[in-house]
Amino acid sequence: MSRSLGLAAYLALSARRNAGPYSPAAARGQGRLVWGHAAAAPDARALARLFERLRQVRPDLQFLMTHPAGLTLPDEVTARQPVEPVPAETRDAVLGFLDHWCPDICIWTRGHLRPALIHEAGKRGVAMYLANARDDALEFRSLRWLPDLVRRSLAAFDTVFACDGTVRSRLMRLGLPPDDITVSGPLQEGGSALPCDDATCEELSGALGGRPVWLAARVQPDELPVVTEAHRAALSLAHRLLLVIVPDDAEQETGFAATLDQEGWRVARWARGELPGETTQILLADSGDELGLWYRIAPVSFVGSSIIAGTGGRDPYEPAALGSAILYGPNVSRYLGAYSRLASAGAARMVKDAGTLGAAVTQLIAPDRAAQMAHAAWEVISDGAEVTDRLLSLIEDRLDLLEGGA
Repeated sequence: MSRSLGLAAYLALSARRNAGPYSPAAARGQGRLVWGHAAAAPDARALARLFERLRQVRPDLQFLMTHPAGLTLPDEVTARQPVEPVPAETRDAVLGFLDHWCPDICIWTRGHLRPALIHEAGKRGVAMYLANARDDALEFRSLRWLPDLVRRSLAAFDTVFACDGTVRSRLMRLGLPPDDITVSGPLQEGGSALPCDDATCEELSGALGGRPVWLAARVQPDELPVVTEAHRAALSLAHRLLLVIVPDDAEQETGFAATLDQEGWRVARWARGELPGETTQILLADSGDELGLWYRIAPVSFVGSSIIAGTGGRDPYEPAALGSAILYGPNVSRYLGAYSRLASAGAARMVKDAGTLGAAVTQLIAPDRAAQMAHAAWEVISDGAEVTDRLLSLIEDRLDLLEGGA
């Protein structure tokens, strides 16, 4: 009875809001559907990576991602699955959402629970998991007059992954049984190693003949002078050093080549099938599609789109997952949490200009220095992989159960 009264009171208050009718972002495809709710952009990237791993083993799965109203998700997230704001906490919106999408599994992140949606999803048998449960997301000021509703909302989750012991204690005080709580690392954005053609990697490694290599990836045109000036400084101390440049946009390759030619650099152009010779100073790549190759070849990587303001940086977990020490500029707002974690672990270092970039490259081409940073990066990746792997196992088990009963 308390559950009905509490939820009824909550819905009565929610109904006062002028939410309007529910309107789906896309049609639902055929097959089982995994729904992820991202509380913030880092959670969206983490869920997107989780979805990618699920696609590899279950290509027929459908996916949906929801987010709080007003949050803009990264392009790499919105390009791969339907994305829409979480429905309003009104009965009609919740029913419309669940009737349309019919999710089989829900992965909710952080907290900020929505009792009407969670209650109705639980009634329909949706398997629910709370990941990245954080202390600051478990403040329920708007529901403090309905404590039983909070407890029952949390109880709807089959498993809760708490970020630390403090969160676990908070969840237990809110009435969640200890056996339903797993203390784990956060569900992080990274962890999947970009692919690489082994034969190409072997051929290129042979052509390099043991030369030291550093990579400037995702470089914007305005950053090219910074990168080349840093390379010139590093060459004065390591004359065999090779720089690999990957433009952020493949269409920029021709312009980059013209600039490098005007400056007198000895360049091999990957787009033309050219391999670096002994006197080649720069290898110019033409596409980010082969970043898995370049991160494997280069023990030190500068992740571009970060020196000049306006682009927000690029994903640092790509080089981290492949054992490359990471350098980056100060403008990484889109991936600030990821860079902060890597920098705190000693896996990434910020540079501000050509001088600091050149000095960092000179220091890190010493194999032991780069190896220390690469090891630190791997520990960060492994920490985030723990909860991802556990979630994958739970989801696989649930899908097997559903298919067995179909």
